[in-house]
Amino acid sequence: MKTRSALTLTALGAATLLALTGCAAPEAEVLDNGDQKDLTIAVFNGWDEGVAASELWKAILDEKGYNVTLEYADVAPVYTGLTTDDYDVVLDTWLPITHASYIEKYGDDLVDLGAWNTEAKLTIAVNEDAPIDSLEELADNAELFGNRLVGIEPGAGLTEVTTDAVIPGYKLEGMEYLTSSTPAMLSELKAATKAGENIAVTLWQPHWAYDAFPVKDLADPQGLLGAAEGVHSFGGKSFETNFPTLSGWLKDFTLDSKQLASLENAMFNSGGSGSDYAPAVADWISANHDYVDSLTK
Repeated sequence: MKTRSALTLTALGAATLLALTGCAAPEAEVLDNGDQKDLTIAVFNGWDEGVAASELWKAILDEKGYNVTLEYADVAPVYTGLTTDDYDVVLDTWLPITHASYIEKYGDDLVDLGAWNTEAKLTIAVNEDAPIDSLEELADNAELFGNRLVGIEPGAGLTEVTTDAVIPGYKLEGMEYLTSSTPAMLSELKAATKAGENIAVTLWQPHWAYDAFPVKDLADPQGLLGAAEGVHSFGGKSFETNFPTLSGWLKDFTLDSKQLASLENAMFNSGGSGSDYAPAVADWISANHDYVDSLTK
């Protein structure tokens, strides 16, 4: 009969062997193009352009045999997750301003795959047939817009720059600046469009509203809304090694604001339910097949 010590050592040895065997990471499945099959794209909660670009690439890559997972998260956890390969890539980094602090902190462990859109900017927009074209004209024509400027959430960066810079800079203090929410602003824009009325709203490029409604941006000659930014794709620390082919595709990826607004409008206003964007994305791909095919050549 084995002693208690011998039994204990035998059990510990078996447990150790089992643990070592069970913890061994399975070798990643690799496609014929050299990329790993499993891909996790991080998507910022509430950032429509990132949702649209990510859903587009998921549809494209799933068709090519990848197993793509979209994981929604807040901004800060995404960048830390990229440095540990919990996420493979994120398609919605705004530079040189919006996400600069994150890239400064984590950039040494990330790879910049380039900007796929260089027209991201804050705007004040009006209906396309409004009789003014510049923010310098708005104060003198405020009554044509009901003396109202319709904004979004009070805590948004766009709201802050409008309050602190645009309103005093263009002498718009005589207009009522309404802040509530982005859906409320879009509801007002939709109602004004239907009624054929003038309206001024705070908005930003890229956004599906530019495809859904006949609107135009007012010129900002003083530059108070800031310069345009680029929307970059950033891979995690092992991205180029694990996805050499996709890395090349994303480096060449471009999607201008008109195309992006069209895609977003199809996804978010197609009458579908919930967050199942696949049917709308498939329809958009079918209508834009030449462009989509070019992304993976």
